Amino acid sequence: MPYAVLLPDGYRDGPPLPLLVYLHGASRNREDLAAEKSLIDGEWKAGRLPRMVIVMPSAAPFGFYMDFKDGSAKWETLIAGPFRQFIQQTYNASSDPKKNLLMGGSMGGEGTLRIGLKYPDRFAAIAALEPGVQPAFHWRDVTPRMRYWISDAQYQAAYGRPFDAAYWEANSPVNLAIKNRQKILASGLKIYLDVGDEDSLYLYDGVEFLHRLLWDEGVKHEYHLVNGGDHVGRSNPRRDVDALEFLGRVLEPAGPDPAVEQFRALLAPAKKSAGIQ
Repeated sequence: MPYAVLLPDGYRDGPPLPLLVYLHGASRNREDLAAEKSLIDGEWKAGRLPRMVIVMPSAAPFGFYMDFKDGSAKWETLIAGPFRQFIQQTYNASSDPKKNLLMGGSMGGEGTLRIGLKYPDRFAAIAALEPGVQPAFHWRDVTPRMRYWISDAQYQAAYGRPFDAAYWEANSPVNLAIKNRQKILASGLKIYLDVGDEDSLYLYDGVEFLHRLLWDEGVKHEYHLVNGGDHVGRSNPRRDVDALEFLGRVLEPAGPDPAVEQFRALLAPAKKSAGIQ
């Protein structure tokens, strides 16, 4: 499988570096990482992003980063397992799950959610930008508005011919968030969601749905609804930076905030008198 890798200076010196697997969108390829190089170099030089190994595999145009129902493709298995291990061994990248990250946009955002929510114990954090998520638990509730940009043939290649609704539901990020809730909470996985409020694919419907679901399930996460943001365009580089810096904060947390601790202590008597635990 072709891939691109971005390596900081001296990546072989010292202990293994954190690893970020970066998943591109539909009909894109590994060249997207080259387009991000100057942006990432700038973050490294400014000290806003820790040094890490960043890799982007070239996946099928509409592979959805999943294992196809008929077994003809196993993107999920490959990326979550052997490919990640190969990069760790080849480029002095850490095998510690707490130093492994997953990020992607559009189809890559969908893949990030699917893989990250299936295997939360393999990653410290995931960042899904404008992911292709449908706001439905059952295939019968998926309307043309939620999927008009994907053909029936593309769906059937992944989910079976004839189309297997149960297989779609088993691989839907919204259903995985519920099914794997305890695993996600136990792993401490940090989650970042992003979508523009003018996304031409209407993906704000699905991402908002997932945000509310995670909130109701008690799964903490960071959610960015970008004012004026579409699926492509000038807002995307800034949004990529925000996601990368979120991942950087997971690797290098700031630690306790004295102002917050003081504020909470100030409120504690009032909470106690009101009977709030």
